[in-house]
Amino acid sequence: MEDVVIKVARLLSAAGGRALLVGGCVRDQLLGFEPKDFDVEVYGLGHDDVIKALSGSFSLNLVGASFGVIKLHHYDIDVALPRRETKLGLGHKAFSAQFDSRLTIKEAAARRDFTINAIYKDPLTGEIIDPWQGRNDLEKKILRHVSGHFAEDPLRVLRAMQFIARFDLEVDESTIGICSLMTSEDLPKERLFEEWVKLLTKGRSISKGLEFLRQVGWLRYYPELEALVGCEQDPQWHPEGDVWCHTKKSLDAYARMRSSNADQQEEIIVALGVLCHDFGKPATTFYDSDKKHIRSPGHDEAGLGPTLSFLSRLTDEERILKEVPALVRLHMRPFALWQAKASDNAIRRLAAEVKRIDRLVKVAAADAGATDQMPESCRWLLESAERLKIADSAPKPILMGRNLIELGLKPGVKFGEILRMAYEAQLDGKYSNLDEAVVFAKNFLL
Repeated sequence: MEDVVIKVARLLSAAGGRALLVGGCVRDQLLGFEPKDFDVEVYGLGHDDVIKALSGSFSLNLVGASFGVIKLHHYDIDVALPRRETKLGLGHKAFSAQFDSRLTIKEAAARRDFTINAIYKDPLTGEIIDPWQGRNDLEKKILRHVSGHFAEDPLRVLRAMQFIARFDLEVDESTIGICSLMTSEDLPKERLFEEWVKLLTKGRSISKGLEFLRQVGWLRYYPELEALVGCEQDPQWHPEGDVWCHTKKSLDAYARMRSSNADQQEEIIVALGVLCHDFGKPATTFYDSDKKHIRSPGHDEAGLGPTLSFLSRLTDEERILKEVPALVRLHMRPFALWQAKASDNAIRRLAAEVKRIDRLVKVAAADAGATDQMPESCRWLLESAERLKIADSAPKPILMGRNLIELGLKPGVKFGEILRMAYEAQLDGKYSNLDEAVVFAKNFLL
């Protein structure tokens, strides 16, 4: 990819311009990470000049050209012109942009969010251009806003949240002050969700990102999280403190066990399960004067409502809205089954409910604060599920509709009832192959 970037820079240089890398790709290189995408900012050329210089060598996507962004087909490379932005109203997109190739690098960088994202690099010479001392902040692990323009985009509060978690940064006091005065301005859920996904799937210290939200007063936009603050737990089982502290600890445990090459869609479901797993505690927690303990009976079931409320404000993805609540409702089941020395039938039934036991085990392990070693209850359940070949999927029905048709039964109410009863019998271990399933069906028809 870097060879392609160099080719782009040479083409633009030959046309009389200067192409500079900027943003996350430069930041990541300075941190020793390999960038996955590249942002190029071009100085000294107009919009049409850039297109002319590149179109002979690359297939260009001009969908974002009105915003000054030209994308290269087949490559994660965006080419943009320096621009001035004017805030027109509320919201993340309420800006007017004017492209000006005469802007200095420092002037153009002033519209960026954080100093660590306002570092430039010349791909042809390797020169680092750092008009806002972002490299110094990166070395000192400080997150600092670039200029007063920062306050114009409320999404930057959530960007701060995920950067803090990913790079273990401390936030400059002046940046905290500005963020505390900013409001969400009805940000679109898809943009909100992007930042939460980065927090949960890339964050190494997720607790720090969440604590930043509390510090700047943004938990008010997430009442399900805010309710966790101050919700007491029994110190015998939770010496870490209230449910808020426990949730943060659980998320950091999840981050430690997360695989670097894991499927992101899978990981976000698990991570959201960890984040939401105790949402039912504020409504169910009380001090049991007879047992002399703080208890939260039924908090697993009580967590369904607030979990759906929280998730629905972030995404419309049906899979997430369906599968995360199941993890919340069943997050205590691994320990309960292990404690009861449950049968294979009970494990099959759990797999049918949760769809993926391997996910549930991760949530339960994070809940237990697992570090290097998975709790015995989780290890037992995962090994049992793997033995039964149902660790990553619900048990597939052995008896299918086509089998009933072969027996002469026509589709109808009884048809569906037989399939349902057959599946229940399968989960109970009453048969394990198709021949036995057919016998079961025949007996049901008699």
